[in-house]
Amino acid sequence: MDAQLLEILVCPLCKGKLVYRKAEQELICKADRLAYPIRDDIPVMLEVEARKLSLEEYEAL
Repeated sequence: MDAQLLEILVCPLCKGKLVYRKAEQELICKADRLAYPIRDDIPVMLEVEARKLSLEEYEAL
């Protein structure tokens, strides 16, 4: 994932910062507890494609 792209990407819902989880290939929005997938090095920033983080996952961040 390109560092410059990570700097400008924000959550499409709340416009908050995202956390990159390399091993999971996801971008995490802590405010909305959503994980946006990264497929073929392309972030999929659609709410319908995001998965809701469990409480355990959220607390581990």
